Amino acid sequence: MKKQLFNAINENADTLKRIALYIGEHPELGNEEVLACAELTGELKRQGFRVETDILGLPTAFIATYESGKPGPIVAFLCEYDALPGLGHACGHHLICTMGLGAAIGLKSVLDGIGGAIRVYGTPAEETKGAKVPMSEAGLFDDVDIALMAHPFHRFEKSGSSLAMDALQFEYFGKSAHAAANPQDGVNALDAVLMLFNSLNALRQQLASHARIHGVITAGGEAPNIIPEYASAKFYVRSANRPYTDETVRKVIRCAEGAALQTGCTLATSNYEYSYDELSTNGPLSEAFTANLVGLGVAAERIYDGQDHGSLDLGNVSRRCPSIHPFVQVIDETHMLHTPEFRDFAMTERALDGMILSAKALAATAYDVISDTVLLQNIKSAFRATK
Repeated sequence: MKKQLFNAINENADTLKRIALYIGEHPELGNEEVLACAELTGELKRQGFRVETDILGLPTAFIATYESGKPGPIVAFLCEYDALPGLGHACGHHLICTMGLGAAIGLKSVLDGIGGAIRVYGTPAEETKGAKVPMSEAGLFDDVDIALMAHPFHRFEKSGSSLAMDALQFEYFGKSAHAAANPQDGVNALDAVLMLFNSLNALRQQLASHARIHGVITAGGEAPNIIPEYASAKFYVRSANRPYTDETVRKVIRCAEGAALQTGCTLATSNYEYSYDELSTNGPLSEAFTANLVGLGVAAERIYDGQDHGSLDLGNVSRRCPSIHPFVQVIDETHMLHTPEFRDFAMTERALDGMILSAKALAATAYDVISDTVLLQNIKSAFRATK
């Protein structure tokens, strides 16, 4: 049956590559992925999936379903298709979504014989306000047995970990005045932002090595001879787990409050993006995916242990159902994600072939879970232990 699902992916390979290239050539920012959503949902409908759009009021989110009519596990393939500002698809999301599409097509070709159901989740805006967060909170993954996705990269890596993250915005409100004629009448909001940065630089010395704080000034005044009455800054606060991230956020907020107190400004604090939880990789599910990569011809010594590559909204999904996020090699050159070089190489035939390989590994892993009750039990036991 694996040969059958591989053949189904091969038969659709030209279509899958066309869709990936089209999305790559038409990059769209988060929650604006109209063209990508239309391409993916159109092909899913053509393949016999029932498609729901406008999920949770998100116009470019979708859930596509195919049910065998027989009892069995619910398998989810997750698709991301948003691009980066100024860089396009430098994170390879045009490949990620098409991997999920290809895996669903392959698994569907054998599903009527083995039972279960397939769901393809279209999840916009992973780079900013990741849709997996409200989807998770709404319980849309609670009945899913496994959630699968893979990320393009310059080498193979097992599913590892990610950093929990909060996105904080601090806005300071002061009082403008002429900086030369009557500076004594002003309350300098930019001074508050600068004090905040200095406080955070000092705070970093007392943080665990896995914690990260990085930010930018988003407003700091208009003219050098006018004391700024408004200034703002945005930060990402990350660490290896949610409890320590929450603790660090509290410390960061106290630094912000201290800057307001020192300058006499008023402070407004907000979250400008969703909070991401750390990824909890399901061990047995990850081992099954790795075994399928090896079965498809990838030498075991070429598959590295999982690394932390930042933050992702799949972490929130992994609290709801067993999940993995491995990295698959799609380029031969060593270029990191979020660079123009990776973007360009991710549009080559080599990258498209890597995408097809990954789709096969994802589909084969889902097949193993559906057909092997012991594997599914081990996956669920591991999930309960980590949850």
